[in-house]
Amino acid sequence: MPINELQATRKPPKSQIGALLWIKENLFSTWMNGILTALSFYLLYISVPPLLDWLLISANFSFGTIDFFGFNIQFSDEMATNSDCERGGACWPFIYEKFDMFIYGFYPREELWRPNVVFALTALLFVAVKLTKNLKHKNRILVSLLTAYPIASYFLLLGGFGILPIVETYKLGGLMLTLIIAGVGIIISFPIGILLALGRQSELSTVRFFSVMYIEFIRAVPLITILFMASNVLPLFFDAGITMDKLMRALIAITLFQAAYMAEVVRGGLQAIPKGQYEAADAIGLSYYQKNILIVLPQALKISIPNIVGSSISLFKDTTLVLIIGLMDFLAVVTAAAADKEWLGRHLEGYIFVAMVLWVMLYTMSRYSKKLELRFNTENKN
Repeated sequence: MPINELQATRKPPKSQIGALLWIKENLFSTWMNGILTALSFYLLYISVPPLLDWLLISANFSFGTIDFFGFNIQFSDEMATNSDCERGGACWPFIYEKFDMFIYGFYPREELWRPNVVFALTALLFVAVKLTKNLKHKNRILVSLLTAYPIASYFLLLGGFGILPIVETYKLGGLMLTLIIAGVGIIISFPIGILLALGRQSELSTVRFFSVMYIEFIRAVPLITILFMASNVLPLFFDAGITMDKLMRALIAITLFQAAYMAEVVRGGLQAIPKGQYEAADAIGLSYYQKNILIVLPQALKISIPNIVGSSISLFKDTTLVLIIGLMDFLAVVTAAAADKEWLGRHLEGYIFVAMVLWVMLYTMSRYSKKLELRFNTENKN
């Protein structure tokens, strides 16, 4: 073979590439990791097969005939009852039987089209945000949509004005109530938290003092205490003839509670901004409001996206505490449905259903936050 002729390159050993390399480096890199990996596989071996058997193999899927958007889908001759689910597996007909209750709570069944329209408007709002991001007047369009959406949702859910029948707030429940409380708490607490964070860093001692006092007081008190105070103490500040709805009191309590935590999240972003950004804004003659709106806050909020989403997810899970003041959220409605004498002992299926729905929603929030991080990451862009 001529000296200048290149020899064919040999492929690297299989143990140094692909799946084998990943297994070696991540599962068996040391003898301790090897033992832990073997123990983990053993635990999966003894737990996963029985779980799959209970969830799927031995489970009862006798839903009868289901009307799905006008199409009749027949799963079995008739829907199973609790007495038919005695094979030791899950009884999923319980979820189908109580599905409306889980989603809408005690909302009038003849008016379910109203919350369904609200759900559809929510989906369309996200689609509109996606489609309008490249339009010339996107900010005006988004402000108009965000202003009209809560008004339309309030009118559809609660009715009134002589157009739609009035639905009392105590009939709201289930997943719908959880979404309302979490959504209102997150959205309204966000601007309040920004103001508190700016107030905590303000050069005005009075503003800084009251901001610090509010944030530290709220963060030192559990949410359950804030809810009790809103339910029992807040009405004392109003005249005898004025009554405040229980749901409204809960929304106020959760919003004020979340605002304190949101303020600390935003403050962390503000402190992460280099001092030179403030000095540059002052050097070009920007006012205090222009400096914060145009220079400081966009960078601080970009940095704070992971913590903002994490705080929002925590609030979403804390909505289960509203049960202590008499509001039937998603988990509370499932617990109440499992107490039905016709479906006694089926609470486990309900809790699994709650866990699956909340996991999907919260995981979606987490993944969306990662997309936002990549979208607003300008460090490596030319």
